[in-house]
Amino acid sequence: MSSVRLAEYIWVDGTRPSPQLRSKTRVIKKEEEPSIWGFDGSSTNQAEGHASDCVLKPVCTVPDPSRRNGSILVLCEVLKTNMDPHETNTRHWCVEAAYRYRNHHSWFGLEQEYTLFRDGRPLGFPENGYPAPQGQYYCSAGASNAFGREIVEEHLDACLEAGLGISGINAEVMPGQWEFQVGPLGPTEVSDHLWLARYLLERIAEKHGVSVCWAPKPVKGDWNGAGCHTNYSTIEM
Repeated sequence: MSSVRLAEYIWVDGTRPSPQLRSKTRVIKKEEEPSIWGFDGSSTNQAEGHASDCVLKPVCTVPDPSRRNGSILVLCEVLKTNMDPHETNTRHWCVEAAYRYRNHHSWFGLEQEYTLFRDGRPLGFPENGYPAPQGQYYCSAGASNAFGREIVEEHLDACLEAGLGISGINAEVMPGQWEFQVGPLGPTEVSDHLWLARYLLERIAEKHGVSVCWAPKPVKGDWNGAGCHTNYSTIEM
């Protein structure tokens, strides 16, 4: 039996306007908990080349459904070398707000839409022209209506195996467009689980030679946009 396991450190970079997920693998002892690590921030839009060190602080650890054997996914906050939160680290503000308003027992449910692309176009779009108009694709079934289901189902299984608070999936209005839901969970937990679910989707789609587009308007014209809808409730509500 191996005495080591793999820890995949995951963080949100400084790319604007839409941050990207970054990750790298660390080999640790089986009984070892993930500790702080570092990375080159000049390659992630988080530092200048003359002072590029940034710190990764583990904040949420879950089982890695792809590697198993005790391996883990480690979501991290980004810190400066003096251990202050990095400018791109918005999670620490979420933690503070959650603590300040903890008596309200806030719950969030997030509905994350996305579009699967291959060869520069959404799945289900022909090489030239457009598919049939929208209407038949939402919550659909069948090879003429649903595109990419094998990726979506694999992603759902991976999230459940990782212990993430995913609560559902469905095909969306445009071909190749899908949605997964996370929650209801508290503000910090739902955010951590959303980022980890996004990461797993990116990795699974990568394996299938497909890219995930999070853009709000992936195709011009009379085609549905994609977003992340937020449902919110307090104990008073």
